[in-house]
Amino acid sequence: MGARVTRAFRNFNVEKRAEREISKRKPSMAPKHPSTRGLLQEHLSQYPEIEEEVSRKDNKLLSLLKNVYVDSKDPLPSLPVKNVERQQELKEFRLPIGDHFNQHITDIPKGKITVIEALTLLNNHKLSPETWTAEKIAQEYHLEPKDVNSLLKYFVTFEVKIFPPEDKKKAIQSK
Repeated sequence: MGARVTRAFRNFNVEKRAEREISKRKPSMAPKHPSTRGLLQEHLSQYPEIEEEVSRKDNKLLSLLKNVYVDSKDPLPSLPVKNVERQQELKEFRLPIGDHFNQHITDIPKGKITVIEALTLLNNHKLSPETWTAEKIAQEYHLEPKDVNSLLKYFVTFEVKIFPPEDKKKAIQSK
């Protein structure tokens, strides 16, 4: 429905608007600086044949221009082009760990993890940091140890804390 409305506004009075644009004055040449205008007038008054020479077409040059044919070829690249398909074959993949939320991911490149796996390993490390150390996580998920250390240092999972009310009379009792 919206397309019909916009089309109606776009096509409204098209002929009149086109005629108005065509009948407008064409842009003129940019004005010359006053100091330059005087020099040009002086030069043209001394040499009147220059104006005729500038406006005349040279048929010899036009015929030479018609005979010009340019054919160019791209130079060969100096660096060898890497085959993208070959790189894809060389990558090692691993199966996703765990079956969370019915993932449809069949393989994950080594050195990468899914969001669900990241949340799982962060939660495991938070619950038992002695068993889920950075080295064990790196080995389990095929990650670099420095990346795992950064992940454990800078990312945390959400934690819900419920503070007891200070005054039990103000607290709402659940039924």
